[in-house]
Amino acid sequence: MNAIYLNPIFQAASYHRYNTYDYLQVDPMLGGNEALRELLDRCHTLGFKEILDGVFNHCGRGFFKFHDILENGENSPYLDWFYIHSFPLNAYNPDKSLGYRAWWNLAELPKFNTEASAVREFLWGVATHWLKFGIDGWRVDVPNEIDDDEFWREFCRRCREVNPEAYIVGEIWEDATRWLTGDKFDAVMNYELARAIWGLVAAETLNQDEIKKSGYCHIAPLSAEGFAETLATLTKKYRQEVFDVQLNLLGSHDTPRALTVVGEDESAYRLALLFMMTYPGVPCIYYGDEIGLKGGHDPDNRQGMPWTRRETWNKALFAYSQTLIRFRHKYAALRRGTYQELHAADGIYAFARHWQSECLITVLNVSRKEKELAISTKALPELNSDLHDLLGGHHARVENQILHSSPLPGRCGALFGHFVRAG
Repeated sequence: MNAIYLNPIFQAASYHRYNTYDYLQVDPMLGGNEALRELLDRCHTLGFKEILDGVFNHCGRGFFKFHDILENGENSPYLDWFYIHSFPLNAYNPDKSLGYRAWWNLAELPKFNTEASAVREFLWGVATHWLKFGIDGWRVDVPNEIDDDEFWREFCRRCREVNPEAYIVGEIWEDATRWLTGDKFDAVMNYELARAIWGLVAAETLNQDEIKKSGYCHIAPLSAEGFAETLATLTKKYRQEVFDVQLNLLGSHDTPRALTVVGEDESAYRLALLFMMTYPGVPCIYYGDEIGLKGGHDPDNRQGMPWTRRETWNKALFAYSQTLIRFRHKYAALRRGTYQELHAADGIYAFARHWQSECLITVLNVSRKEKELAISTKALPELNSDLHDLLGGHHARVENQILHSSPLPGRCGALFGHFVRAG
């Protein structure tokens, strides 16, 4: 990996810290600002980037301005920082009307009034403060809740002034065309793609009971043909520059664990990981998925990493994850190559990534039957007669630009590589 994205780290009175009460202090339980300084310095020395989670729509009840309103009521000078409806505020009495607007009506998350100039300046100042401190970008929490394009344009502009290369990612679960016009976010968390991947690789085993409790709500099973149609729709939505930098993920703190999503069918997760690591975009692995952690709705999907209990790790899955990551780093075609769909039928989805002298072909057999393939590669540069699976013992030969593979077992993936060396 070469970047780390952290969930909220600023002072708060919860384990999740989405109820921040001091935006300029790292929680002492995490080591304070000094710990972040050390982490950033070490990361940058190693060539890592560091992305932080920015919660700009709402804060915690302990945030000074809101606390002042709790103390002083209508005499507080900060009334316009929030949406106050009536007094007294019932921030700690869930049986009564809150008296203020809160995210999803959760008392502990009072919503900022981002129409107020003081609030806007404060939030933009938080964003630039930590970029000046050295972070490399922001993952923005629920940006659609601040339904104001000008707020986000100015947010982006000020961030770019500090760091023109800052990576700004929005948490958008559905169509994101509004947010990816070049003047707001670089990318969004690509949950639309995640839904499609899970629908393909785990059509028979999807754990809909856990899925419906999460932001996914529902994942529709997909055939190879249906998956191809979904990808075509997603691809047409965005410019190529956006498509290439979308944050692709298979899970997060807002979804069930990957293995839980697929009904603990490890073959489905392996197929999903192979697809994500060879598909265009920025692949992101939620900590612990690479060692097979399971868990449903919050907080079961946010358990601690078992660093000291390595006997519980799925070491074969961990090694598989490392192998795919190494391939992505090794072969430029997997990072910046063209994308060409080759086959989508009968439980098989195959595509190629081509860049200069490299051509890699990913084949997913999501069925439970052994399959032999004959795939046209006429849209690709001329290939040699023999290709080897970088992941295992499968072979393929090319005759008249038709790739014929050796039998591929059910619920299995292959990555065929073709490389031409200059001279």
